[in-house]
Amino acid sequence: MIKMSMGYTVLSRLRTLARYTIAYACITHCTFEYVGDFVLCKGPSMEPTLFSDNVLLTERISKYWRKYQSGDIIIAVSPVNASQYICKRIVAVSGEKITTLKPTPMEAESASKHPSKVAMVTDYVPHGCVWIEGDNKGNSSDSRYYGPIPLGLIRSRVICRIWPLTELTSL
Repeated sequence: MIKMSMGYTVLSRLRTLARYTIAYACITHCTFEYVGDFVLCKGPSMEPTLFSDNVLLTERISKYWRKYQSGDIIIAVSPVNASQYICKRIVAVSGEKITTLKPTPMEAESASKHPSKVAMVTDYVPHGCVWIEGDNKGNSSDSRYYGPIPLGLIRSRVICRIWPLTELTSL
């Protein structure tokens, strides 16, 4: 009778542990999916504002009462590789005029012995899209290459850098 009671106590504790674990996992998932999360930056495209291995705090709820604005730093699904996320700054929103240098493809630069002619391109950002660029224009693949991105690709807006602690700042 004592063994049966002890087995019941162990099962009862395991059941309680499983219940708390599942509840915690659900709350964590919903928080990271609908409220905000942490992002580890990789790559030089946002230098000097952000560097590789910076950790950012992002949020996803303000899009319901605040539109994205020029100057916002966002995390979005890459339009050329859906398995990657990109961190870029919004330069223009729907309806705004954008004038930018049209980059030449790397293949054209390496094949040509002559310096390429600089071409300025003027266009309007279509409805439901944003124009994004990295702060490091010389080392960023952004809207200059693939055009404006749909708002549906934006995952979150960066609130602040939280790591390294010496560079803790709102963005």
